[in-house]
Amino acid sequence: MSDLFEKEKDKYSQPLAWRIAPQSVEDFFGQEHLLGDGKFLKKAVEKGLLKSALFYGPSGCGKTALASIIANKIKAKVFNLNAASVGVSELKKAIDAAREIYSGQKTLLILDEIHHFNKTQQDTLLPSVEKGEIILIGLTTENPFFYVNRALLSRFLIFEFKSHNEKSLSSILERALKKGFSDISVKISQKAKEMLISLSAGDARRMLNILESAVLAFEKNSSVEISEEVLSQVDSNSIIAYDKKGDNHYDHASAFIKSMRGSDPDAAVYWLAKMIEAGEDPLFIARRIVICASEDVGNANPMALIVANSAFNAARKIGMPEARIILAQAAIYVAVSPKSNSSYMAINMALKEVREGEERKVPIHLKDATGDGKFFGDGRDYKYPHDYPSHFVKQEYMPKHKIFYEPSNQGFESEIKKRLEKLRLNREP
Repeated sequence: MSDLFEKEKDKYSQPLAWRIAPQSVEDFFGQEHLLGDGKFLKKAVEKGLLKSALFYGPSGCGKTALASIIANKIKAKVFNLNAASVGVSELKKAIDAAREIYSGQKTLLILDEIHHFNKTQQDTLLPSVEKGEIILIGLTTENPFFYVNRALLSRFLIFEFKSHNEKSLSSILERALKKGFSDISVKISQKAKEMLISLSAGDARRMLNILESAVLAFEKNSSVEISEEVLSQVDSNSIIAYDKKGDNHYDHASAFIKSMRGSDPDAAVYWLAKMIEAGEDPLFIARRIVICASEDVGNANPMALIVANSAFNAARKIGMPEARIILAQAAIYVAVSPKSNSSYMAINMALKEVREGEERKVPIHLKDATGDGKFFGDGRDYKYPHDYPSHFVKQEYMPKHKIFYEPSNQGFESEIKKRLEKLRLNREP
């Protein structure tokens, strides 16, 4: 009787995601942009011709599953290693073993979390990959162009995986319900299915882990009914896909800035809330608001920079959680302000002129007249504008004058434009 109990217990010792993992490309759901009909990766996998490759994308999107399918397809001697837990010595042992069996059989090294390897460890792989002694498939959740050295990247075919969508998650869920619990009758309402997919946030492994936990915990007499209430008990907290040092960090900051630039305060507050909830540094967020206030609002509403800078200082003094209110106020103000990037364009054009254009010397009347000015004539003939009507006088301020600042018609900058047009008509060329 005890043996039977142990067998039943062992049946679910492996995670659900592992038990229902696809065995062929036909069973693989998602990543249609890579594995759809006629796509290169699908053809290469089906024919067992794939060379060293790098799969990168978020957790639970199928990178490991596809690597396993490839291993089965090419009938290779497989070494599965995780870069977070192995060093150069273990890596060399695997490569040495590969050399021994190289003749007559392919060797596949699947290296998960390859971004954890430093440059020296990555360089260890180069000779064997170069000579074809091993086929290397690197898996990573991070952008490889930041974490993998160029020499190794040049030897990889690189494929970007995307988070699962509702369609692919639904297909995976149906397979799990059909094949994952052979001796348990699992009933789940449509609303619960939708909730489970929502909770997964595009991560199939997370979805399957929640499902399995619910089934095994609430199973009674070989049957279980999964409701929204059950799922809420299993997973009361959503997990935000956010890494303060990785792609998510920069992607969310980018979305935040672009929402303010695009005058959408609701989107801006959403991305702000997501960064705050993920534990982002409030001063990092405040800096983005300050930058946007100058780069994208500029003189269309000069108050935006003042508000943003005040928010930065206030957030630094007060801290969280109250700083969230200050950041939201500033982000909304910047988002709803009229927009102009004229100042941003002006400095970029001026820098280009300095780097590539003709050099201009400071005219003698603009030079500093203190100190030795009386001996060399520095500052001579300078006209002090406040001594003239309207506090303006014609004089040269830049040899071979060139226009860099073109004010827009937005907000206060429209007034600046009118004034500047009059001044430029009266300015000496």
